[in-house]
Amino acid sequence: MLPAMGLILGFGMGIVGGGQWAGTIWAAATVPVLSALLIEIVASLRRGDVGLDIVAALSMAGALVFGEHLAAVVVALMYAGGQYLESFAERRANREMTALLARVPGTALRHRDGRLEEVPLDAVVPEDRLLVRQGDVVPVDGFVAAGMAVLDQSALTGESVPAQKKAGEPVMSGVTNVGDAFDLSATHSAAESTYAGIVRLIEAAQASKAPMTRLADRFAMAFLALTVVLAGGAWLWSGDPIRALAVLVVATPCPLILAVPVAIVSGVSRAAKAGVLVKGGKAMETLARVKALVIDKTGTLTHGQARIVEIRPVVGLSPEGLLQLAASLEQASKHVIARALVSEAQAMALDLLPPIAVAEVPGEGLEGIVDGRRVVVGGVRFLSQRVPNAARAVADGHYPVGSVVVAVAVDGEPAGLLILADPLRSEAARVIDSLRRLGIARITLASGDRRDVAEAVTVGLHLDAVHAELTPDRKIAIVQEEKRHGPVMMVGDGVNDAPALAAADLGVALGAKGAAASAEAADIVLLVDRLDKIPVAVQAARRSRRIALQSVYAGIGLSVVGMVVAGLGYLTPVQGALIQEAIDVAVILNALRALWGPEPS
Repeated sequence: MLPAMGLILGFGMGIVGGGQWAGTIWAAATVPVLSALLIEIVASLRRGDVGLDIVAALSMAGALVFGEHLAAVVVALMYAGGQYLESFAERRANREMTALLARVPGTALRHRDGRLEEVPLDAVVPEDRLLVRQGDVVPVDGFVAAGMAVLDQSALTGESVPAQKKAGEPVMSGVTNVGDAFDLSATHSAAESTYAGIVRLIEAAQASKAPMTRLADRFAMAFLALTVVLAGGAWLWSGDPIRALAVLVVATPCPLILAVPVAIVSGVSRAAKAGVLVKGGKAMETLARVKALVIDKTGTLTHGQARIVEIRPVVGLSPEGLLQLAASLEQASKHVIARALVSEAQAMALDLLPPIAVAEVPGEGLEGIVDGRRVVVGGVRFLSQRVPNAARAVADGHYPVGSVVVAVAVDGEPAGLLILADPLRSEAARVIDSLRRLGIARITLASGDRRDVAEAVTVGLHLDAVHAELTPDRKIAIVQEEKRHGPVMMVGDGVNDAPALAAADLGVALGAKGAAASAEAADIVLLVDRLDKIPVAVQAARRSRRIALQSVYAGIGLSVVGMVVAGLGYLTPVQGALIQEAIDVAVILNALRALWGPEPS
C-alpha cells in the first residue's frame, strides 16, 4: 500500500538525517490516492450521486495546500485502509454466496453403450443416465434412477440433516452425494437446471448496486453540509485555516461509507446461509421495511399438488390395503391423480403389484387385474357405470371443499374411497403468526382458485382479506391496492404470479419447485420449498438494518464531537486523522455483528 510505504519512508529519512525530504515523500504518497478519489467522485457526480468521499478529498487536498504533509499521508492511509477493510468485510459477508458459485461442476459421468464416459456438463441432455459418485455435486436436475441417494442439501437449503431420496424421487442440482454412488436420470439440461438458475441469480445479486445506498445518501448531504459549516466556522472564528483542516480530517471518511454496506451485505450473506437468496442490498433494505404481505395459495400456502387427506375403506379392508390395490392399478396411467396415488403409496412403503389387462378411459378411470382381483378405480360416475351398486356406497358422505374423490371397487363390490386435496402447508399458520410478530400488519391472500376452496383452505389463518378467482392482472391490482398500507411483499411460485411479483415492492418466489418466470421476476428466492424461511429472512433483514443504523448514529455522533473539539483548537490534523480511524474501525466491527450474531430463529 503506497501511503503506508510513504509514511514509513518519510520517517526513515528523518532518522538518517534526510528529514527535509520527508514532506515531499509524504506528499508524493498522497497524490495517487487523491487522484484516484477525484476520478471516482467525478464519475459519481455524473451519475447524480453525491457522497461523503468529497470530505476525504477536501481534507487531503487541504493538507497538501497548507503544507500538512504528514496529515495528508495519514488521511490517505486511513482512507485506503478503510476501503481495504470494507472490501475484506464484503468478501467475508459474501463467502456463502461465492461458495455456491465455486461448487459448479464442470463435467458429468454418463452411461453410454455399457460404459461410463466423462462429458462436459453442457453435453448432458434430458433422459441421460448419469453416475453420481460419493462426494460429487449433482450436476443437473433429475430423479434417482435406482437405489437410494443420501444427499447433503445444506449448501442450497440450509438443511443440516442429509435427505434420503428413493428411486423415482426428484433430485435438485447443486446438492452433494454423501452416500453410496447412485444413478441419476436427467430431466433437464445443465443450463435449465435449478443450480444454473441459482448461479445466475447470485451473479445478478453480486453485480447489484451497493447495499442500502439510498439510506447512506439520506445522511450524506446533511453530514456534508454540517462538516462544511463547522470547518468554515472554525476558520472564520479563529482565523486559522489549520483548524478547518483538522475538522475536515476528523470527518473523513465517515462511517456511512463503510458501515452501512458491510452490515447489509452481512445480512444478505446470513440469509443465503439459511437458504434464502436476496438479490442485492436494495432488496434487503426493502425487506426490512415491509408492512404488508400478499401471498398466493396454490403451491405457496399449499403444496400445489394433490395429496391423500382421507382413506375410507369398506368393512374388511384396511386403508393400506385399499391404497395398495388402487395405486398398483394406477401405475398404468399417466394421469396426475394416478401419479399422486402412486407417490403416496411409495411414501408409505407399500409394495406395488404389477397390473395386467388394464383398460383406461382417459380422464374418467381405469380397470384391470391386480393380484388376481378385478380392480376398478376412477370418479364416482365412472365407478357407477361399471359397478351398479357403487352409487349408493359413495352418494352419502361429506367431502372437503375442493377435494377430489377417487372411488375403488374390487371384484364387483365397492371397496372404498380415496379423498385427495391440496392441503395447507403444516407451517403456514406458524409463519403467518411469526410475520405478524415481526411487524407485518397486513396479510392478504390472492388466489386464482375458486372462492369456496380458498376460504375453506385458509380457515384458521389470521388473514386480513381473501381474494379468489383472480387473473394475473387482478393480482397486480391487489398488490397496488395494498401499497397504501406500506411497502408490499408478494410471495408466489407460479408463472401467473410473476407479474404480481414484479409489481410488488418486494417479490419472493419459491424457487425450489416454482416456475422459472416467478424466480426471475422476484427479488428474493427461497432455495428450499418451505415458507418458514420467510420469517428468517425478515428477521435477518431487520437486524441488519438496525445494526447499520446503530453504526451510523454512533459513528456520526463521535465524528461530530471530534469535529467540535478540532474546531476549538484541541486537535491537530494528524491527531484528528488517528481519532477518525479509531471511529471507523469501531463502527465496522459493530456492523459485522450482522454476520456473526445469533442465528435467525
